[in-house]
Amino acid sequence: MKALVSHGRLVNVPARWSLMAEYTPADKAYILLEGEVVIRKDNQDIAELGPGSFLGEMALVNHKLRSASVFALTPIRALHFTDEAIAELTAENPHFSSALQKAAEERAARDAG
Repeated sequence: MKALVSHGRLVNVPARWSLMAEYTPADKAYILLEGEVVIRKDNQDIAELGPGSFLGEMALVNHKLRSASVFALTPIRALHFTDEAIAELTAENPHFSSALQKAAEERAARDAG
């Protein structure tokens, strides 16, 4: 956990703010600490997530464009990670790398139906 915090930056995001946009390159990820977000794909709300959720990992892990947009429903507090920070974390900690890959696979399977 200490490594995560040292590689991330604490951010506060107002309600209705866009954290990520569908079909854009992946350059960041977040761990949601407080608040709620909505995930939108093709202008349809597909999920709401709260504290403890990892956001943006799928596109970073898979090296693809964002598959959905993320908007703050409420003011949020999150740890923000650049793609470089995620690369450092995965290189330094094989357990983090496999956990991140597993989370991305589980989210992809859930989103597929």
